[in-house]
Amino acid sequence: MNQIQNIGIMTSGGDSSGMNAAIRAIVRTAIQHGIKPMGIMNGYQGMIDGHIVELKTTDVSNIIQRGGTILKTARSKEFMTAAGMEKAYQQLQKNNIQSLVLIGGDGTFKGAVEFFKQYQIPAIGLPGTIDNDLNGTDYTIGFDTAVNTAVWAIDKIRDTAASHDRLFLVEVMGRDAGYIALHSGIACGAEHIFIPEKNESIQTLIDTICDDQGRKKLTNIIVVAEGDEFGGALELSKIIQSKIPHIETRVTVLGHIQRGGAPSCFDRILASRLGFAAVQAIIQGRTQEMVGLVNNEIVYTPFAACVKLQKPISNDMLEMIHVLAR
Repeated sequence: MNQIQNIGIMTSGGDSSGMNAAIRAIVRTAIQHGIKPMGIMNGYQGMIDGHIVELKTTDVSNIIQRGGTILKTARSKEFMTAAGMEKAYQQLQKNNIQSLVLIGGDGTFKGAVEFFKQYQIPAIGLPGTIDNDLNGTDYTIGFDTAVNTAVWAIDKIRDTAASHDRLFLVEVMGRDAGYIALHSGIACGAEHIFIPEKNESIQTLIDTICDDQGRKKLTNIIVVAEGDEFGGALELSKIIQSKIPHIETRVTVLGHIQRGGAPSCFDRILASRLGFAAVQAIIQGRTQEMVGLVNNEIVYTPFAACVKLQKPISNDMLEMIHVLAR
């Protein structure tokens, strides 16, 4: 414990609401234990370029309610090269940083695994991604806020859909994972949900829409993850219109609105708990693990196990959609 003098804190990959709450928890917990927290700006690229600053308690005041990340974030192809890792290591040595706390997703942890192989810098990860697609935690930082943002938007779209008797397709984020689509779709009473993890029959969809029209159910909301098998909401809309030419369809792509904004209460508490636990893990000598929350308990999962396995989607939730939407 006494050997750890400085820890580097970094956010990497896509931003997610709650990252600032996590930074705040890490900084204040580290200071409480006599460890100097060093903020690494702009992810791995900032590590390479030496954009590293000491963080004091006042630097993280009044940020728990802010979206985004005060440390900024970026993706770095240079870091995945031997020369880039060497530069990053030299900058850590220059700033006397003996361990890292990394807030990000699978790309962040994959980078940490390769970096540790070369330079044995201890690292603990926090799951910071709106996609909720990491094994080792029930929820990732930012997921709850993203879902609530999607629900807020879809509720408003349903008002318009009902006023005009139209079919609306709403595209939410989720290139490789359908958790936002699944949770927001269920919460909003969507008639159909399309996600990357499950192939859907287009003919079944068409038959269901036609049946709904026959029953005078003229309002339909379809929630589509951007990475679904049909290529997103715009492409799915074209397929539907080619099969049912008389139907009026409208497409709304929510996009990056889901990433920003003040984090929800749940995300603030989750980020604070994980940030606090991350510093404790560093002090205990743990490394190459992500701290997560499973059944409301703090758990640690090796990076390799977090990123190699696809987080399963509940079949019960998928079945529930079709029952409740009728």
